[in-house]
Amino acid sequence: MPVGARIARSSAAVATEAVMTAKPKLCALDVPGMACAEPRDARVSCDRCGLVHACGMSGNGSVAFADMHKLVEDIGPFRSNDHVFKSGEPFRTLFAVKSGMVKTVQVDAEGRAQVLGFYLPGEVVGLEAVDPGVYPCDGVALESTRLCKLPFDAVSHVAQREPEVQQHLFRMFSHAIAQHEARSWDMGADQRVAAFLLDLSARYALRGLSPEHFHLPMPRSDIANFLHLAAETVSRVLARFREQGMVDIIGREVHLQQPAALRALLKDDNA
Repeated sequence: MPVGARIARSSAAVATEAVMTAKPKLCALDVPGMACAEPRDARVSCDRCGLVHACGMSGNGSVAFADMHKLVEDIGPFRSNDHVFKSGEPFRTLFAVKSGMVKTVQVDAEGRAQVLGFYLPGEVVGLEAVDPGVYPCDGVALESTRLCKLPFDAVSHVAQREPEVQQHLFRMFSHAIAQHEARSWDMGADQRVAAFLLDLSARYALRGLSPEHFHLPMPRSDIANFLHLAAETVSRVLARFREQGMVDIIGREVHLQQPAALRALLKDDNA
């Protein structure tokens, strides 16, 4: 379905859903500087989370979001390869990654799996399910992962009477669509891997985390699948980047030593 139609369907859902009666426990994303229980755990403060306005945890005092504060549930931890949701399940919930990482995967009729995306701390998972009313893919934890869970029909109920909430939902939908449409596989292998690393860097920075030092919990095979490349190709490209001093990779820990050189690769490809 065209993306414009999806937004139209999403707005219709916002106008018709009813509020849920469940009263889950309160969410509180960890503030940077506080101790974390899990090793290598990257967490974001509430004001860096994609659900910040929808759940009301930002402390901005907005009356429009006050009700959402009571409806967000902290769930997990999910272990590596645990399903957060499965394709075909009824859509009822949006999730924000609190710590860890989630990948979305779609399996075709022949059983071939395609990785659709990776979700970092502070990012929202499940927006693509609003239109069909079911999750069109699997959401799978890549490592020990905690999530904030927000009932979508509760948000929809509030959005009927609060334009501020409705506008925030539209912004989330628009951002998700823009990210999807910005992807391009019309590049060489070096450019695809460089674009992948730079995209992760920018997204970590947006959430107040380090843009140059970060963890890659996904295996090389998942990166390759996402980029429509062979796993061996991704490994060779990363090894070449390391030899050229652009990145340093130890296990799954990445240090972008020369991000400008990576960006230059993309400029050269577009020249």
